[in-house]
Amino acid sequence: MYVRTLTGGLAAALVLSLSLTGGQATAAPPDAEDAPLAARVLLYDAGGSAEFRSAVDRGAAIWNESVDAVELRPAAAGQRANIRVLADNGWPRALPTTLGNGTVYIGRQAVDQGYDTIRISAHELGHILGLPDRKPGPCSSLMSGSSAGTACRNPYPNAAEKTEVEGNFAGVLVGRAPAPAARAEVIVD
Repeated sequence: MYVRTLTGGLAAALVLSLSLTGGQATAAPPDAEDAPLAARVLLYDAGGSAEFRSAVDRGAAIWNESVDAVELRPAAAGQRANIRVLADNGWPRALPTTLGNGTVYIGRQAVDQGYDTIRISAHELGHILGLPDRKPGPCSSLMSGSSAGTACRNPYPNAAEKTEVEGNFAGVLVGRAPAPAARAEVIVD
C-alpha cells in the first residue's frame, strides 16, 4: 500500500513538474544494440527436387512463418546453399551435416503411398533445423512423420517443435539479448 501511494505521488509530481516547465515526456529512442536482430539465413537449393519444387518452397515458407531465429531462402544461381533438396525413388530422409546444413531427399516411395508432399518437405527440413523424429506421434506433431498416417496433411510444427528450433538457433544471433524494458526520457524545452 505504501509503495503504491509513494509511486502514485511521484507520478503526480512528475506530471505537475512537466506542466509547470512546459516539458514533454517522450519515449527514448532504442539504442542500436537494442534493435531486433535478423534471423540466421539458410540458403536451400531445390534445383534437384524435380516435381516437388513447389512443395519444398512451401515447406520452407511454413518454417519461415513459424519461427523467428532462422529463415530459409532459395539460393540464387552461383550461391552456395546450406541445404540441398533432391528427389529420388526411395523413402524421404534428411542427412544433416551440422545444424542448418545437409541434404534432404523427397522420396517418391512415400508420395506413391499417399503421404503429403508439403508435410514431407517441412518434416525433412525440420531435421536440418535440428529436430529428431518423434514416432509414434499424432498428426499435430510435424516430427511424428509417417507414424501419423497418410490421412495426416498437417505441415505445421507444433509449439514445442517451434520452441526447440528457436532454441537451436538462439545462440547464432550475434549479440542477442532480452528485449529491453520500456524507458521514458523527459525532454524540457
